[in-house]
Amino acid sequence: MSADPQIPLRADARRNRDQIIAAARLIFGEYGPEVPMEEIARAAGVGVGTLYRRFPDRDALIRAVAVDNFARVIGDAREAMAEEPTAWKALVRLLYQSVELHLTIQLSILSKKALEILKDDPVIARLRDELLIEVDTLVRAAQQEGDLRPDVGAGDVAMLFALLLRQMESRRPEIAQMSTARCIAIMIDGLRANPGTPLPGRALGRHDIN
Repeated sequence: MSADPQIPLRADARRNRDQIIAAARLIFGEYGPEVPMEEIARAAGVGVGTLYRRFPDRDALIRAVAVDNFARVIGDAREAMAEEPTAWKALVRLLYQSVELHLTIQLSILSKKALEILKDDPVIARLRDELLIEVDTLVRAAQQEGDLRPDVGAGDVAMLFALLLRQMESRRPEIAQMSTARCIAIMIDGLRANPGTPLPGRALGRHDIN
């Protein structure tokens, strides 16, 4: 019996799709989701025709990257919670080490183009809520442990991180990266328990940023 001739094609198609999403993730994360499709195809090592067969337009590619990215960040959050000795350390690990977290927030909060595409997508809405639930779980657990200040919520953490991702433009990429890392460190220090400055208003929950 001969092998099904469509199986290699399916494998190739899947590999091409994965390569395109991986390239788009890196490019979107550095330059935003409006980079020319030709650049993404070139970075993925595929032809433009192949890219458009997998993703008929930019909206479809942005959505696919967002779905893939949210799933990765949710996995990162769960792994951090399972592997770190405290919820505080898990939260810090998620903020520092999750490469996908940067792009997820950029796609869902910072980019007007992506927000317009994703705002009414039910799959994205479900994944976004799922991620915020994971962050909320970490926040509440870290507060119960006494490591995270009690007057913040998951919405505060998400919005703080989103604001910090608005990097100042710099001619030297290493300065931009260092400034972001320093700002994250300052933010984390401000989230620690026993803060010196009371916060105005009330804690923002995950529903406040919908």
